[in-house]
Amino acid sequence: MADFEAIRAFEHAGWERAAHAYEGSFATATRQFIPALLDAAYIGAGRSVLDVACGPGFVAAGAAERGATVRGLDFSAAMLGVARARHPGLMFDQGDAEALPYPNETFDAVVSNFGIHHVPQPILALRQAHRVLRPGGALAFTIWAAPAENTAWKLVFDAIRRCGDMSASHAPAPGGGFGDPTDCAAALEQAGFTGIGTRKLTGLWCHADGRALLGALGSGTARMAALIGAQAQEAIPAIVADMDRAAAGYRDADGLAIPIAGFVAYGRKS
Repeated sequence: MADFEAIRAFEHAGWERAAHAYEGSFATATRQFIPALLDAAYIGAGRSVLDVACGPGFVAAGAAERGATVRGLDFSAAMLGVARARHPGLMFDQGDAEALPYPNETFDAVVSNFGIHHVPQPILALRQAHRVLRPGGALAFTIWAAPAENTAWKLVFDAIRRCGDMSASHAPAPGGGFGDPTDCAAALEQAGFTGIGTRKLTGLWCHADGRALLGALGSGTARMAALIGAQAQEAIPAIVADMDRAAAGYRDADGLAIPIAGFVAYGRKS
């Protein structure tokens, strides 16, 4: 049985560490999918929006640029410090996605960019989103595709399997992470949503070389950072060399242009 408190403590510590490096590292991947996320939740002028697991506030800022009234929520004080400094005109609250500190039927839309699968019990977060939505309100969230479809992740995982130790981090298993779009759709239905759908999203994540990719994941994430950080230092050169060999087909004049893929899942409160 999952130890939800251990998962929460692990994720919290990881995102506290990543907060100040996130913009220049992992956000260069996650920010690519913000327009599709906002489109899936029908974000536009006059809409009241909650950004759950808001991190440094990039999604909240994107919604505000469309004319929405926005609040962001995150459990990491360090992430919220970055968000408030970057976006002083927006409102950000510290809180738990599994117990949202807002009254019923407060928002027209709830969004989360690669955040819901980090919550110890994602189904609770989805039920809370449903609770705070007004009738007819929309929810949308993004998740990463499996490594078989998500080349940047596959490069790292394959290299660590061959040259390192995939069990080295001893991180607690996710409490209810979504493995594929079918899982997302089932969870949305369980949480009470209707009009459910998913859509694949793709992008390119550009890095100078394998070491730069490994560094971005190592400094700007929680779970991936734990895996990378737990590798023996003497194994890192071999891991990087393996990544560079496997990524040769993605090299251009500027370095590596690596395919990344995710899904946006969405539903409505009837």
